[in-house]
Amino acid sequence: MSFVDMFSLEGKSAVVIGGGGVLAGEIALGLAAAGADVAILGRSQEKVDARAEEVRALGRKALGLSVDTASKPALEGSRDAILDVFGSIDILVNGAGVNSATPFFEISEEEWQRIVDINLKGVFLACQVFGKVMVESGRGGSVINISSASSGPPLSKVFTYGVTKGGVNQITQFLAREWAPQRVRVNAILPGFFPAEQNRKILTEDRVASIFRHTPMNRFGEANELVGAAVYLASEKASSFVTGSVLRVDGGFLSMTI
Repeated sequence: MSFVDMFSLEGKSAVVIGGGGVLAGEIALGLAAAGADVAILGRSQEKVDARAEEVRALGRKALGLSVDTASKPALEGSRDAILDVFGSIDILVNGAGVNSATPFFEISEEEWQRIVDINLKGVFLACQVFGKVMVESGRGGSVINISSASSGPPLSKVFTYGVTKGGVNQITQFLAREWAPQRVRVNAILPGFFPAEQNRKILTEDRVASIFRHTPMNRFGEANELVGAAVYLASEKASSFVTGSVLRVDGGFLSMTI
């Protein structure tokens, strides 16, 4: 087997939730470049359509679907539409995420629920809806959840977000145990600090300086630096014995102490 064949996703179909955004969108393009057809799911039809056009420009089939990821019926409708076009679902990327810097005592129930719905409930439901297709297909598959450096130890200014990402790690490891007999691997990518829509508002000058002091590589990550990890975890050849892992792509952030 050649090195290129090991990482090829030819003949595979991927669902990327949150693919209209910066990080998951870059992962969607990376999966397409490796040979996968890709369905892009998100709230904004305009954004998912734009990303789907980029996938088609790489010579792959693409769908752009606007969906409420906290609604199981909506996800089931998307699943059916994807299967009608692609015929299978082999890869799921749970990349939707939202954050808030509200101090703990000021977090409203509405804000808490909104973040939990998108970051945690959405992952749970997507794994139920799309994971079931993989488990029952007999083809195996790969689920890639997007965790965060805030999943533990806790970071300041991201209370609800951090709680949800800790939950994502738990979902990842529970389902890795459950689905291993069906050859459905479940892993997570743990990004360090990658400036994106949901975290730019809390990146003050002082906070950026603190992040860099705690990151041995002394910089932010670039969105395309997540692609290699995603293609690796998506490939049944390259990562065939990898499940239940939380793969850090953080510039050394979680290896730093004093």
